[in-house]
Amino acid sequence: MKAFKNVSVYVEGKGVVKTNVYFDEKIEQIGGYVAGAEEIALPENAVVLPGFIDEHIHGAGGSDAMDGNVKDLAIIADTVAKEGTTTFLATTMTQSKENILKAMRAVKEYREEAREEGARIAGVHLEGPFIAAAHKGAQPLEYVAAPDSKTFDEYNAACGNAIKIITLAPEVDGALDFIRHIVAQGAVVSVGHTGAKYAEVKAAMEAGATNVTHTYNAQSPLHHREIGVVGSALLLDDLYCELICDTIHVSVPAMQLLTKNKRADKLALITDAMRAKGLADGVSELGGQTVYVKGGEARLADGTLAGSVLRMNRAVQNMVEKVGVPFTQAVDYCTINPARTLKIENEAGSIAEGKRADFAVLNDKFDVLCTVRDGKIIYKA
Repeated sequence: MKAFKNVSVYVEGKGVVKTNVYFDEKIEQIGGYVAGAEEIALPENAVVLPGFIDEHIHGAGGSDAMDGNVKDLAIIADTVAKEGTTTFLATTMTQSKENILKAMRAVKEYREEAREEGARIAGVHLEGPFIAAAHKGAQPLEYVAAPDSKTFDEYNAACGNAIKIITLAPEVDGALDFIRHIVAQGAVVSVGHTGAKYAEVKAAMEAGATNVTHTYNAQSPLHHREIGVVGSALLLDDLYCELICDTIHVSVPAMQLLTKNKRADKLALITDAMRAKGLADGVSELGGQTVYVKGGEARLADGTLAGSVLRMNRAVQNMVEKVGVPFTQAVDYCTINPARTLKIENEAGSIAEGKRADFAVLNDKFDVLCTVRDGKIIYKA
């Protein structure tokens, strides 16, 4: 058994307290004393947090989920462990059916190998191809497809029924029946890359949609005569909202508007990172498109934002220092909230006895000191 002793810990239901945490693969005991436990020594300024959960990330470390092989998925898993992430969804993009199926099969193979190093891949976020062409963002136009339940089932089967979230445009013909089909398979429907109006968002919710993909980005904006997806995200309490908190995709006042209007348990920080995360500035690639990375921004040649190079620990820092959110609330945004979306809140997302021993250990500068997954150190600074 291992232990963090007399350290600051964000304990479920108690906030940040000085205590001991004893764990093997799961958290065995919080507080008290257990003889013989191997102590993991931490500095005085350390705080033990639940492991971060990134429900929307395409790549990192020079690799992308669309590369479609186990080796690249392992590189992503190892890279995100350095930012405190213990669980993530391998996120695809609008591409050819052949390439998406290749990516799906790689995720299935990776998960079956049960690799213990790096962050855990909890499944797939299928971003597209069932989106609106006018709001494709950095998704390749030629592969945008109409809703097709048979194709979705093919993708889901290829990854071992591991599609956890699918981003789609609800205003496209056939989308509502498609949403009902997806929800019946147990996946979460997220409204994104869409020009939907308020009534169409409401109809999607009635069909079973519960999420908004990277709120503000690649969706219809708020207007006083038609509030669009952004206004719907602000207004409708039951919608979970993803947010790229890099201050590039979304301005600080816009993030403050969202956190002011959105219930604290309905916001999830994502990185939406692409393969250039963790690498130096330069030329990269996304879905066959050239991406230029400079000063923390990843853009296509025409200036379109092409994902981010954001690290989750820095997203938390931005939330606290720039947006003005309380520390534990910012942590909830990338731990228990996405855990609820993925329906794994009983096993992950907070520090409580019986849950997975998944921890992100940060210092007072938000640097990651170490990351623990299933009781094993997967990164140490």
